Amino acid sequence: MEISRELKDRLAPWGFDLDQLETFAERCRHPLHLNIVKGELAVPRPGDVHPLPARGTDAHAWLSSLGRQALASQQVGVVILAGGMATRFGGVVKAVVPVLEQRTFLQLKLDDVRAIAPDAPVFVMSSFATHERLLEHVRELGAKNVEVFPQFVSLRLTPEGTPFIEPDGDVSPYATGHGDFTWAMRRCGALERFRKNGGRLLVMSNVDNLGATLDPAVLGAHLERKVALTAEVVRKVKGDKGGAPARLDGRVQIIEGFRFPPTFDQDSIPVFNTNTFVMDAAAIDRDFPLPFYRVEKKVDGAVAIQFERLVGELTAYLETAFVEVPREGAESRFLPAKDPDELQSRLETIRLVTSSRTHTR
Repeated sequence: MEISRELKDRLAPWGFDLDQLETFAERCRHPLHLNIVKGELAVPRPGDVHPLPARGTDAHAWLSSLGRQALASQQVGVVILAGGMATRFGGVVKAVVPVLEQRTFLQLKLDDVRAIAPDAPVFVMSSFATHERLLEHVRELGAKNVEVFPQFVSLRLTPEGTPFIEPDGDVSPYATGHGDFTWAMRRCGALERFRKNGGRLLVMSNVDNLGATLDPAVLGAHLERKVALTAEVVRKVKGDKGGAPARLDGRVQIIEGFRFPPTFDQDSIPVFNTNTFVMDAAAIDRDFPLPFYRVEKKVDGAVAIQFERLVGELTAYLETAFVEVPREGAESRFLPAKDPDELQSRLETIRLVTSSRTHTR
């Protein structure tokens, strides 16, 4: 594929890989059904998903004590996924959208971390589209011990495998998915530095999920299970789209919604992946063969094809515990805000969660 030197130079800082793009181009003609899983697929068994003990119980207090020990010994870092643009909020960087009293998504996430772990390192994964604005916002906030690092970039393609051209005549770059996380954090050296400084655990969440706070009990649940990865799930409600834990050839792992066969009843799995994880830093410090999935987008009415990898796919390679966390009320750990209407509808719960957790710590 012919790519100009100027374009290569423009994309190089974001980890652009021409060989990878050529592989994507060859796959453009493959049908979408190749995303569907192969193998024996089944619902989780009893015991595959464990509920987080309710606050106020002895079990919750015990898990919280384990998590607080890890925080006190400075073994915990926080990862915030912030590569997305808020097209439904006016095309700005989503992390800098004001939420409560002009405090932004990112500011609220950082305030939460600092309330319980003042010195914990925070790693913000950006993209080519958000990186500079995030660096600027971190400076505006005066935030300390925060590192911003970018995920990777590729180019959208036509169904024929040629670069997709935007109406302005330029190519169409895109970020290749939050599954870039382990590669991107290793590429910039952040994971190595974290481990050398004694870091053991990383807590990851989306910047727009303000329910996913730094919770000692969730940390404790991860430590008690002695696993490499803990994935938070919530009870499903109507309209949920995304991944869920399922058994594939006997192994419980997150299967994305588009990968389930049409004949599989996804409603038979009562819980839903929130994209919030606790990760063992040593366990993720290697390459994983995460697949890139073909995704079709409509850009001004034309079909554009991109290939993305997803961080939940790590559950196929690492021993994982699945913890069901609350979805409603002051204890909710899943409060996504994908558009202004959803944010408005959740504001009072977000305010309640923010206030209650500040006071219960």
